Formats: sequence, structure tokens, C-alpha cells
Amino acid sequence: MSASNNLEAAAEDIASDVRGVLASKDLDSVPHIKALRQRIDTKLAIARELASEKSKLAAKKARQAATATNTYAHDEPWQVAGAALAVGVLVGLLLGRR
Repeated sequence: MSASNNLEAAAEDIASDVRGVLASKDLDSVPHIKALRQRIDTKLAIARELASEKSKLAAKKARQAATATNTYAHDEPWQVAGAALAVGVLVGLLLGRR
């Protein structure tokens, strides 16, 4: 499950909890509850839309980074191989000391 799905699930849980509290029959006698329910629903819809837009933007940036990395790896394969070798040696040394 991705972070955006976790965020959306958490927002839905909060929204359902708030709706549950406001849907109480005891609160129906309070005149401002209906307006409060509408404002909360509107703000939750806005929050869902913003979260969706942020998720799409993050996915787009991740795709751009992956494309740039792929291009660099194809343009400079020996530098990538050297860096991988250096990381492998470093990890090997650290694991060898245990």
C-alpha cells in the first residue's frame, strides 16, 4: 500500500469518525449541526482533492527521477559500475568486521 493510499485511508477514517459523532440523534436538536456537517464535508472533499494532486505530483517526479537515472546509467555505464563496486566493497568491509 502506498503512502498516498495510507493518507487517504486515514483521512477517510477521520471523516467517518467525525460523521459518526455529528450523526448522533442527540445533536439533531442543535440548529448549527447541519451547517457544521456541510462545512466539514466540503473541507474533507478539498483535502481529498489536494492529497490526490500531491500524490500525482510525487509520482510524476519519481518517474522523472527514474528516467534521468536510467539515462545517466546508459550514458555513463563505467561510472555506475565503479560506484556499485565501491559500495559493494564498503558493505563487504562493514559486514566483515562483525
